[in-house]
Amino acid sequence: MKMSAETLQQIKHQMKRVQAAGGFYAKRLKGIDVDKIRNSGDFEQLPFSEKADLRDAYPLGLSAVPEEEIVRIHSSSGTTGTPVIIPYTRQDVDDWALLFKRCYEIAGITNKDRIQITPGYGLWTAGIGFQLGAELLGAMAIPMGPGNTEKQIRFMQDMKSTVLCATSSYALLLAEEIAKRGVRDEICLKKGVIGSERWGDKMRNRIADELGVELYDIYGLTEVYGPGIAINCKYHTGMHYFDDYLYFEIIDPKTGKVLPDGELGELVITTLKKEGAPLIRYRTHDLTRIVPDDVPCPCGLKYPRIDVILGRTDDMVKVKGVNIFPGQIDDILKEVENASSEYQVFIDHAEGRDCMTVFVETSLKEESERRNFEKALKDTFKARINVGIIPKAVNIGDLPRSEKKSTRIFDYRY
Repeated sequence: MKMSAETLQQIKHQMKRVQAAGGFYAKRLKGIDVDKIRNSGDFEQLPFSEKADLRDAYPLGLSAVPEEEIVRIHSSSGTTGTPVIIPYTRQDVDDWALLFKRCYEIAGITNKDRIQITPGYGLWTAGIGFQLGAELLGAMAIPMGPGNTEKQIRFMQDMKSTVLCATSSYALLLAEEIAKRGVRDEICLKKGVIGSERWGDKMRNRIADELGVELYDIYGLTEVYGPGIAINCKYHTGMHYFDDYLYFEIIDPKTGKVLPDGELGELVITTLKKEGAPLIRYRTHDLTRIVPDDVPCPCGLKYPRIDVILGRTDDMVKVKGVNIFPGQIDDILKEVENASSEYQVFIDHAEGRDCMTVFVETSLKEESERRNFEKALKDTFKARINVGIIPKAVNIGDLPRSEKKSTRIFDYRY
């Protein structure tokens, strides 16, 4: 993505702010003359920042404003290690609400909708971000938070919710529970805004079919406002992101070199207007690509696009010398007839070699059909990624469901 002169000026302004603040970035950018950065090539010589750096700045070392200007903090959803604390100013909160409002509008959601919000509230950015955007839009926010499926479905029925906001795992759990209870005709949902975790086409199609909704991928991370910095439109040609607030780069995860538009790599984000905790060249570890703009999106939006998130660089596992990402497993399952969206992978080391067992849900019941299904799984994995697996067919619903994010790959080798 070519850097405009305006974007360059915004970045230089942010760099001067963080240098003056004397926190983490003042040390990271020490000795750099901002005025000598004249183009994207100069900018690409700047050092990256990582989540570990942000942890080292705990608690408020990222702040670029006086403490009296901080109106809120949020923290990443990780459960181990030192948390990452992100301070927000009043303007940051307002900007986040505006970005989220844009997302709703791109999804065709209006002030006539009733938006049921199931992601968590609190230090995590999810629930409150969905609510901020809904309120600015003028829609009715129904701030359920996670869990209590019985109450979730009752409110869907009684409040006639038209939009569901959820993780893909919880959306699937709700869809299955609604089908089990036979109350789909009492549900008024029209759209689902799904975020927080990567999900494949099989899962997307199951949720859409069982709930009878149109689904939209929303993207974000706590370090950069939260959810609401990108979303796909009804044409599903990629997620539009807001380049008036954010500058995106795609880099080779190994070399750090910036890749051309269209090539898969790691997303790096620089914030252009964030006051409380600006980020300069922040490595997200999310794998995607910038969609080339030579074929404009039919929706006509001016915002550029990234592709769906394939996975994370730290989600990768190496089995028998082959690098495997969860997104590749989703793609394989699309090719296997009668495979559900739900799977779990267990990797172990036995008798001197790696052993990979793949459990996949299927509606097939006959033993002979299941044997053929497992053979198809094994053959497709071997053909696509050249890894032999132990395939295991299980019933629909046998694998655990989650109200938050699902864990799909378990590596017991270490």
